[in-house]
Amino acid sequence: MATEAPAHGGYLDILRAPHAARLLAGTLLGRLPNAVGPVALTLFVRDLGGSYTLAGGLIAAYGVATAVGQPLLGRAVDLKGQPRVQLPAAVLSALGMTLLALTGIGHLPLAYAAVVLAGLFTPPLEGGLRALWPGVLGREDRVHRAYALDAVAQEVMFTVGPLLLTLLVSLRSPAAALLVINLLGVLGALAVVLSEPSRTWRSAPREAHWLGALRSPGLLALLGAFFFVGLALGSITVAAVAYADDRGTPSVYGWLMAALGLGALLGGVAYGARQWSGAPERRLRVLVLLLAVCYLPLVLTPGPAAMTGLSVLSGVFLAPALACAFIVVDRHAPRGTVTEAFSWLVTTFGVGSALGSAAAGPAIELAGTVSGFAVAGAGGLIAFLVLLATGRVLGAPPAPGTPAADARHAVGAGAPTAVHSEKNTH
Repeated sequence: MATEAPAHGGYLDILRAPHAARLLAGTLLGRLPNAVGPVALTLFVRDLGGSYTLAGGLIAAYGVATAVGQPLLGRAVDLKGQPRVQLPAAVLSALGMTLLALTGIGHLPLAYAAVVLAGLFTPPLEGGLRALWPGVLGREDRVHRAYALDAVAQEVMFTVGPLLLTLLVSLRSPAAALLVINLLGVLGALAVVLSEPSRTWRSAPREAHWLGALRSPGLLALLGAFFFVGLALGSITVAAVAYADDRGTPSVYGWLMAALGLGALLGGVAYGARQWSGAPERRLRVLVLLLAVCYLPLVLTPGPAAMTGLSVLSGVFLAPALACAFIVVDRHAPRGTVTEAFSWLVTTFGVGSALGSAAAGPAIELAGTVSGFAVAGAGGLIAFLVLLATGRVLGAPPAPGTPAADARHAVGAGAPTAVHSEKNTH
């Protein structure tokens, strides 16, 4: 069930909260190097005369290193606080890309070491921001709306980021663009960690356990589902390239990706404009099912105009599904592991996307462009089936020691309704 959010409770209300706009802008800027990393590496390698195979290898190394580093750094943030981890990580990541920009691809072991350094130390700003929202915004409904705003802002970043990179390349060179983008990333991380909420944030006490956030069955179920959501999205990016090649118009690819981003933007805005009641786990199943259903018409591969419209439709439920997933993560993450839990979601989604891209290629070569889009539909449907099969685990009351259980207990004791996932100490 949903109701219209009051005018004073919309996105402007979130952005007017002390520190909120700075934290969101700083996080987006800090994540810019990772958002445009694959494109930046491709342009850099090709400018130096390297092959697409080399570019793909460096991108793969960067992606794997990022996937490994995110949950590890997320756990470090939960243990040590944000400034002591986020800023050094941002600097080391930028140094890795700087090393690549200055030394080029003449010595391949050094080039691979540079991108692994950059990926491994990509700061977990995304998970860090979601850990800060409860302390900054207080009320649960405002935090949930901030999650939706976060998902919308991601779509804007993934649309504007490549445009900014292209502008920098046209003004100077891919190497210069690589340096500027990573400098901006450090400045973004600096803006976040110097803010009062980041400096004073402390994770809730956590139980020592080698599995960390992964000891939560509900979180594992969610990660399993969003691996396949990522797989679906990754396959679309490759299938869209094949579709553009089939039509003999490379620019169509850009239009399809922009349309997908526009759909996600529109869906996220609509989702965040409402207050949702009921269990978020049940709502997430519906959103993922709708996401999968909207992927299926892509296999029709009509003309460019109609295909652009289908791409808009395919993106409509992406941002809402992500925003709802953020709520579910917060409910199921063991106490003291919130940054790590969100970082696992980022990692799982990213790995799924990479494997989706890898799976779409052979599918297209064997059975044509339609099969590439069929991978996306199949991924979405499997994600829904995972959520359906694990409904009992996801629908179980939050276990003692989780943020949601703490919040439920506080409300039952007469405390005001709020999100208690982590705390700000002053």
